[in-house]
Amino acid sequence: MQASAQRVQQAYAPNPGRPESFNSNELVDSGHQFFGSASRGLALALQEAISRWGEPNGYILGQEASGAIIGGLRYGEGKLFTRNAGERRVFWQGPSIGFDFGGEGARTMMLVYNMPFTEALYKRFVGIDGSAYFIGGFGVTAAAADEMIVVPIRAGVGARLGVNMGYLKFTPEPTWNPF
Repeated sequence: MQASAQRVQQAYAPNPGRPESFNSNELVDSGHQFFGSASRGLALALQEAISRWGEPNGYILGQEASGAIIGGLRYGEGKLFTRNAGERRVFWQGPSIGFDFGGEGARTMMLVYNMPFTEALYKRFVGIDGSAYFIGGFGVTAAAADEMIVVPIRAGVGARLGVNMGYLKFTPEPTWNPF
């Protein structure tokens, strides 16, 4: 798992200073308004993501719900923010499988890297996720598709324990079909 994470990190090294990207101060300000009291954890998560992958050229603010007993499902909705295309409503859903039990509801900020145009987001992003918390928690994962990376940062409530592999499928309209 570490070797694949290092390959993803090296393949998408930081490219600071692009005019269409969002810097860490802008992301922290937006995240503070959205997450509220979890802002210290958000700042640390953003700092780690930006040091690994650089400045994103888009981000999503939204909420999601998920549950799992060996196999799981995740559904969410939010707004995609970009410099050149403005705001756009997006939805995501996806299955997972692994040693994973519990459920959660979360506020989510997703950093989007290497997005050539907004419609390029509408695909499946594969990743590995792990959680261990009771009542509430904060987590960061990464999922990739082609040249793009999506880094979900979640602050949620619930109880969750485990590790799973799955994908997030982004769509312009809501759907109950996670496949």
